[in-house]
Parts: sequence; C-alpha cells; structure tokens
Amino acid sequence: MKNFKDKVAVITGAGSGIGRALAMNLAASGAKLALSDINEAGLKETANSLNLSEDRLMTKILDVADRQAFYAFADDVVNHFGHANMIFNNAGVALGATVEEMDYDDFEWLMNINFWGVVYGTKAFLPYLKQAGEGHIINISSIFGLVGIPTQSAYNAAKFAVRGFTESLRIELELEGSPVSCTSIHPGGIKTNIAKAARMSDGVERITGASKEQAIQDFEKMFRTTPEEAASTILKGVRGNKRRVLIGSDAIAVDTMQRLLPTSYQRLIAMGQKYMNKSKG
Repeated sequence: MKNFKDKVAVITGAGSGIGRALAMNLAASGAKLALSDINEAGLKETANSLNLSEDRLMTKILDVADRQAFYAFADDVVNHFGHANMIFNNAGVALGATVEEMDYDDFEWLMNINFWGVVYGTKAFLPYLKQAGEGHIINISSIFGLVGIPTQSAYNAAKFAVRGFTESLRIELELEGSPVSCTSIHPGGIKTNIAKAARMSDGVERITGASKEQAIQDFEKMFRTTPEEAASTILKGVRGNKRRVLIGSDAIAVDTMQRLLPTSYQRLIAMGQKYMNKSKG
C-alpha cells in the first residue's frame, strides 16, 4: 500500500504512545481514521489533537480482550466509512513476574490483550479488508517476540505468539493471492507509558536485584526511540510491504544477537543480569 490518502486506518491503543503517533502521521497523509482505546481520556485527547471532521474520524472506547466488542467495532467502522483498509493491532500491556510466582489472573489478563486482542482484530477486520480490494494488517509484536527475557515470560509468550500468528497469516494470504498483506512489527524500547502501567510481582526483585519501582525505572532507561520515530518506521514498512519491521537500534542489535547466537544468547543475558545484580549490591 503505497498511498494512504482516503484509506481507512483502524488503530487500537490510539490514546497514547505509538497509537497516537500513528494516528497523527496517517491523518497528515490524508487517511481516514477509526481510533479505539480503553482509556477514554487519552482517546479523546488524541482525537482533539487531530482536528478532523466526522467524515474522516470516528472513535470507540474498546477493550480489545472483548471479542464481541471488537467484532461490533469492525461493523461500526464499515458502517461509518463504507470500508476499511488497514488495522493496526497496537494495544498492549506489560507484566513483570517469574514463571513460578506469576498469578494466573495476571497471565490471562496479559494474553487476552496482547495476543487475543491481536487475533480478534485480525479476524474481525480481515473479511472487510478483502472486500475493500486493498488492505494491510499490522500486528505489534516486540523485540521480546525474538528473544526470551527473565521476568517477561508472559510478555514473551504473547509477543512470540503474535509473531508466529502474523508470519503464518502472511504466507496464507500470499498463497491465495489475496489483496491483503500483513506485517509483524518488533519495537525495541519506545518512550511510552507501558512500563509505568505494568503489573509487577515480588519475584522481579529476586531476579533483577531491584525493587518494583526501580525495575520500572531501569526499563524506562532503555526506552530510546520516540513514538513518532516508531510510527514513521512502521508506515515505511507498510508502504514497502515488509514482512518484519525492526524499530530502533536496540531491536536491530537483539535481532542480530538472536540470529548469530540462536540459543546461547540466553547465557549472555543471564551473565549480564548477574553482573548488573552484583553492581547494585
């Protein structure tokens, strides 16, 4: 999809971060926008910043973990605009916990949003994208969809799943000669509020040597890429019909490490964490 003018783009998690930056970039490119978020205040702020007329913008408070609500949202979008061309499955949450101490409710909470939300968005909109005659599905995975990280097993599980789901779908669409394509997005550290909103278990301190509050601060120190830079890279990938998009120098480094050391990278991460724990002590 080379041109976004008058294309209908659907974005989840549009109330902040990458979602908001995507909305602003696409609006400037002449796209029509269907924005959703569970955060009503954030969604309203994004919508107000765009200054678009009703025929070019619609918003919906949406819990992406609610399958029926997502399908209803897809129907609403097509009823409003007549068609849909792009779905950016961007909404996500974070959880820091060891496998042993992780609560099942927290695990299911994350998977319902980060994985099932992507599945629901993909399946709800795919028929409409095909009907439009030109479409693209953009699913946000992570660098944690490339390598395993201690205390991030749930997040890893969801983001690895998003990657596999999207790559499989891409092949299926190509084999059937579909007018729809898809891309798996792997951001590194992006300057958003996801860490502040993360759920954390006590096991994080035992593994990382840092309190919950310090662990969040340590994660945020690694956030180097702005949402605006991320959005620009994502849309460049859509225009180029890329299979996978890496965002940030840290994502490129992690991808390279995994390719060169597909299993032994785990030892390097463990050694690095032990060194950091000693330096804190």
